[in-house]
Amino acid sequence: DWALLSRDDWWLPASAVSLAGLPEFEALPAATRKRLSQYEFVHFLHAGLWLERMFMERLAGALRRADSAAGYAANLHEIREEAGHSLMFLKLMEHGGLHLPARAFRVPRLADFVGRHAPANSMLFWLAATIGEELPDKFNRRIRAAADEINPVVARMCMLHMIDEARHIARARSVLDRGLETLGPLRRAPLAPAVSALLGCFARTLFVPRPEVYELAGLAPGGRWREAARGNPQRLALVRQCTEPTVTLLRGHGLTIRLPRL
Repeated sequence: DWALLSRDDWWLPASAVSLAGLPEFEALPAATRKRLSQYEFVHFLHAGLWLERMFMERLAGALRRADSAAGYAANLHEIREEAGHSLMFLKLMEHGGLHLPARAFRVPRLADFVGRHAPANSMLFWLAATIGEELPDKFNRRIRAAADEINPVVARMCMLHMIDEARHIARARSVLDRGLETLGPLRRAPLAPAVSALLGCFARTLFVPRPEVYELAGLAPGGRWREAARGNPQRLALVRQCTEPTVTLLRGHGLTIRLPRL
């Protein structure tokens, strides 16, 4: 119900905003802190638009290589769901009246290059896909867990997104599990540094908004607030909470993965 979307509400839980817990930020008026929660959620949606676009492009290419009706249908279902998510994101920004200028969200070059160009049957591609699905899902779950603190439209969107992504994550993990089982330790070892770099790239993109996002919320200079967020203990704890399950999963496959730095 788009009529329930309001800029009088928090769009991220107060504790999930990048500056939460910092005395200088907590001293600001509630309206300013809410506004940052709204722009940070819009930033999260822009990251989602980039990821969904990349997934849809690769899935569309995979249609030509599908060797069964079931495989063809699985790709079509996932394309339909990813497209639905992106349309939902755009609709929220339209109804909320909040948009980011192009410079306020930059596609991370490393993750984008791997996502677009790694061979679709390679373990590097499926490792990147798993990270790209898992990290936003963990943040969605963190937001949804505080549904009573945020706008109901945002909470509902996070729930709908999580339901679909659970299937996508299960598919990516299944392919990853089968593929890594066939690789011996010597063939897995070279993957670890690249995967650690990808994990850090995804984490910084999702969890550290660019200076322009802070300035749109009325916090200037944005660069100073961004640096404060990067060193914010509460933010670092949230990033750890969202990335540790993926790190544990990958370490379980024998990959020496380090937790990302912001």
